[in-house]
Amino acid sequence: MCQIALYPGTFDPVTNGHIDLICRAREIFSEVTVAVAHNPHKKPIFSFEERMAMLKKAVAGMDGVNVTHFDGLVVDFAHKMKAKVLIRGLRMLSDFEYEFQMALTNRKLAADVETIFLMPHESYSYLSAKLIKEAAALGASVSSFVPDFVESALQKKLRRNKGK
Repeated sequence: MCQIALYPGTFDPVTNGHIDLICRAREIFSEVTVAVAHNPHKKPIFSFEERMAMLKKAVAGMDGVNVTHFDGLVVDFAHKMKAKVLIRGLRMLSDFEYEFQMALTNRKLAADVETIFLMPHESYSYLSAKLIKEAAALGASVSSFVPDFVESALQKKLRRNKGK
């Protein structure tokens, strides 16, 4: 049985939905590696170093959860980490098509790496980092969607970007 799962993503920023999926994955696997992707195409507002730091703080104290980063194909990184499973979150039906395409492509690239879809708790099923960033940029409190330290970092980043 596979004991290591890899949860890749942009995590820009980490949300309570991400944390929920990490906890759910940890209930199934003895080790969960959360991997921050270097993905310049998504144009993240936080640097990968900032995303890494926020994730590490968010999972501090969770046994069996590690945070790292990767560049390139996720299946290549999975092989490097000796992970046989990729964890992907499905919030709504609209996520399924993209995630299914990605899972089938990854299967074609590396048949030995399986994708497992997990659903977050219903209270997080509508959350996305993009939605949270948009709401925060418009002045909404996002404290019920992200850890407090993430909300502070997000507000600070948005104020700084507004001044540019």
